[in-house]
Amino acid sequence: MTTEKNEANKRLIEKMDDLEESYGKKFSNTQKILLTTDGSITAILDVLYGKISLITLDQHLGEADSDHAKLVNVNVGDEINFREVLMHKEDQPLIYAISHVPLGRCSNDICSDLLRADIPIGRILKNYKIESRREVNNIFIEKPNEKLQELFKTDEDFLARDYVIINNGEILMWIKEMFPVSYFAEI
Repeated sequence: MTTEKNEANKRLIEKMDDLEESYGKKFSNTQKILLTTDGSITAILDVLYGKISLITLDQHLGEADSDHAKLVNVNVGDEINFREVLMHKEDQPLIYAISHVPLGRCSNDICSDLLRADIPIGRILKNYKIESRREVNNIFIEKPNEKLQELFKTDEDFLARDYVIINNGEILMWIKEMFPVSYFAEI
């Protein structure tokens, strides 16, 4: 397992180096940590800013289409909780996140907390002492859509990552997190 972990870390460092090279910019240590951590972003933001809050922008249940089924390794038609949130401190947006959670893999208590919509996923996992691991799939730059431009009051590029949370050998959640390239640059 240690060898696998070392290889995963090496790949993340290479992805980060490739992103800096292709974008032509060096990113801060904090930005790199937020993009490559296999821990909770919520916990990192809590340390940096004090306890952060969450605004749920959209949450609904739906059936997995072929793309979503592939992301979380379920069958087309399985029920998924789709959630879109903004992590913030007071009036300052910090991280925009989208998650897809196959409800068949969650306990009733976890599903209930997910549907309450006001609890970050990192805190839900911690509250229920869920043994899990995160595997970062991609680290990339993305152009903001109109919603992101409005939420963050900028049209600059966003740093982004997507990853899966794995529990008992199955994908428990797929998550994409994003923030403007100027965020966390000085910390």
